[in-house]
Amino acid sequence: MMFIPKKFEVTDFNEISKFISEHSFAIIVSQKDGRSVATHVPLLLREIEGENYVTGHLARANEQWKTFSEVEEVLVIFQGPHTYVSSSWYNHENVPTWNYQSVHIYGKIEIMTKEELIEDLSLLMEKYESHRKTPILWDSISDDTKKQINAIVGFKISCDEIQAAFKLSQNRNEQDFNSIIKNLYKEENPQAEQIAKAMEKIHKS
Repeated sequence: MMFIPKKFEVTDFNEISKFISEHSFAIIVSQKDGRSVATHVPLLLREIEGENYVTGHLARANEQWKTFSEVEEVLVIFQGPHTYVSSSWYNHENVPTWNYQSVHIYGKIEIMTKEELIEDLSLLMEKYESHRKTPILWDSISDDTKKQINAIVGFKISCDEIQAAFKLSQNRNEQDFNSIIKNLYKEENPQAEQIAKAMEKIHKS
């Protein structure tokens, strides 16, 4: 379970869904002989027959997929931007901290049929290719290339429990909050800038 102070908890599914779409390279964690096994993999959040699932695939050579039939549930971790926050930016003495955005999903995992996997690959390729000048889509690749589907294993994970933590200095006063945003932009760091923008967004809402 992820520790989430109430001030940092996010429960709005639309907000969580948008976050997952933007930070879809996740970690899937299962167990093998009492030890955690993990793989970094791009995933999709999809509605299938009225239920929400996280879907993706692993290389067949990656034996983590063999653990899926042995576990009651798996954990999926979506990590967003994160950055150090200096307490020198406050108007009072305090300790430094770290701001971040993260989503955890717990659920049961099933191996996809070949037909389900083809549908999922088509959606994945559309997401990352459709805006390109010469997109590489499932229907446009050759039959020989399509045969590589035999080298992967598709899966779908039911979203039985979703935990989302957006720690964005919600516990700071107005002056400190604005000071943190200002100084994060001065860091000239992409992660710090993303957190500053996320803070600005919640400040306006």
